[in-house]
Amino acid sequence: MIDRRQQRGVTLVGMVLWGVVIVFVALVAMKLVPAYTEFITIKKILTDIGGEAGFKNMSNAEIRDRFARRAMVDNISTVTPADLRIRREEGKTVISVEYTFQTPLVANVSLLADFSASSDGRESKIAQQLE
Repeated sequence: MIDRRQQRGVTLVGMVLWGVVIVFVALVAMKLVPAYTEFITIKKILTDIGGEAGFKNMSNAEIRDRFARRAMVDNISTVTPADLRIRREEGKTVISVEYTFQTPLVANVSLLADFSASSDGRESKIAQQLE
């Protein structure tokens, strides 16, 4: 006779539950990874534009045009040049953008992510005030 205390293993119910958890995590990752990669690209574009020579002397139209060209090359559709906030304070020019990404998950449940990027590598003042 086999002693049940010595038997070890995964039951069918346990495997199904773990399968559901893994599928849910994979679904969320498949929905959010593209949004985060696009955010990283936007952040890099803003940092690159902010690091260009003569950036302080650029007009707002030139800054928006440079962003539009880079966004077209990198296939960015979430943020447009009109969404950019350009601030000039104390001899320093800072480009920032804040946007929300929303994607449906299942039925009437959606994922929502708020993003904030700036050319100086910090969050914008509005995002800092919300904390």
